[in-house]
This record gives sequence, structure tokens and C-alpha cells, in this order.
Amino acid sequence: MTDTTLAPLTPDEVAALFTRADGQYLFARWGRPIVPVVFGVEDATVSVLKGAIEAVVALAGHKMAETDPELGANLMVFFLRDWSELTATPNLDRLLPDLAQTVARLEGADANQYRAFRFDETGAIKAAFVFVRMDAAMSAAPAETIALSQVVQTILLWSDTAFLGQSPLAVLREGGPAILKPQIGDLIRAAYDPVMPAHATDPSHALRLAARLPRLQ
Repeated sequence: MTDTTLAPLTPDEVAALFTRADGQYLFARWGRPIVPVVFGVEDATVSVLKGAIEAVVALAGHKMAETDPELGANLMVFFLRDWSELTATPNLDRLLPDLAQTVARLEGADANQYRAFRFDETGAIKAAFVFVRMDAAMSAAPAETIALSQVVQTILLWSDTAFLGQSPLAVLREGGPAILKPQIGDLIRAAYDPVMPAHATDPSHALRLAARLPRLQ
């Protein structure tokens, strides 16, 4: 994706954002209202994160709710200092069945974030679990930037390579908070168009998304 212009995404660029490393096209959006809960931070940061969730959900034209009838909360966000904290968290292995292997993989990669999704019978997202390790890079970033980045990367099932080497956000001034790139915002809106499916595996879906993006005059 081009970061230096406001040019709309091309169909190939849209397809790349949902094409996984193994070559599979896989798209999903939330199929139910989002009910967030945040762990491991102070109330002020919780407010920042929930504000970001509300803003991105509104951008998508989706909904939030007070509770999920099946899960209670369906978007769980955990902030931690070390990945080993996950294995010490009671019952977390029920949410992440391969918890020990996942922690080992994250430690080996020196990762500072991880997202896991659950899907309903139609393939739509029904739950997401977001883990943010506050390493030096994360600790140096504004809370607003961390919050917006995580929410944007959770509102859709992006490719596992979608934002490697690039960010869905842009920083307008050094040291300032980031904003969502307009092209990504437009794509999120298109993805939640009611006539579009909540789940897709056919690459032609990217063409339909691209056709719904605004064009420069």
C-alpha cells in the first residue's frame, strides 16, 4: 500500500491485505455486537482503549453491546510485561488451547503483540483475544496509538502478513498520536457494507471490496 498519497487501494492491494502467507484468501468481519473488556492497565488507559473501539466500530457502521449472550465479553484485551504471565493466568488455556506452545513461539520471536480469533458457524468473527507485551517499543508509543492500532487490526481478520513492514496508521507529527490511514478506513467501511458477506475465501471478494472504495475526482 502506498503511504505517501491518498490514492485509493487497488484491487491487488486489497487482495494482498487478506491473502495469507500460504496463499489463501481469507476474510472475516464481526458478525455480532462487540463487547470489550480490558485487563492489566489503569482505568485511564481502559478509557482510551474503549474510546478507540467505539470510534472504529462507528467507522465500520457496526455495533457494540453491554454483554454477549454467549460469551459475556467477546473482545478481551490483555496488557502484560512478559509472555510468561499468560501461562500463570488461571483458565486462560480454555481460551487458547495451545497456550504453552503459543507462549514459547511468542518468546522465541520476541513478539510484542498477538491476536487470536474465534468464529461462528458462518465464518464471521464471534470473539477476539488481544495480547500486548509492553516492551520498550510499546512503552514508548502513545496509549492512543497502541489502542487504535490494536482495534484496527481486530475489526477485521486481516492477512497474517498485511501490516508487516507497514502500519495501518500514519503519524502526522513526530511524537504525536497516530491516525488511521484514510485508505484503511475506507476499506473497513466497505468491508462492513451490509450487502457484503461476513466471511469470504474467494479472491473475487477483493474486487467487490475495491469497487466500493471512493475514487479520487
